[in-house]
Amino acid sequence: MRHPRSLLSSFRCALTGLAWAFQTQRNLRLHVAASFLAVLAGLLAELSVWKWCVLAGCLGLVVAAELLNTAIEMLCDRVIPELDEGVRRIKDVAAAAVLVCAGISLLIGLLLFC
Repeated sequence: MRHPRSLLSSFRCALTGLAWAFQTQRNLRLHVAASFLAVLAGLLAELSVWKWCVLAGCLGLVVAAELLNTAIEMLCDRVIPELDEGVRRIKDVAAAAVLVCAGISLLIGLLLFC
């Protein structure tokens, strides 16, 4: 049985995972770059507080979905390293979840700036 981690240790692990994903995952870097542009646009548009909350939620949702997609893909590759139709479908569905989150976030973003 694992020993419980301290709160600080848990945050350190999470930040280590985030840093690793940012360094190694191109799509995560693309989402972060798009988020940066959305924040710049929000600053230029002088968004209201409620619009900032919605924008931040959308940006966080997309990044979280991308991180979960990466974790699912890595787990699948670790458990079944050879090509497998079931694993391919799992990965496709996880990627589709990111696509849905990004698409809805883009739509919401466009509505926020109109």
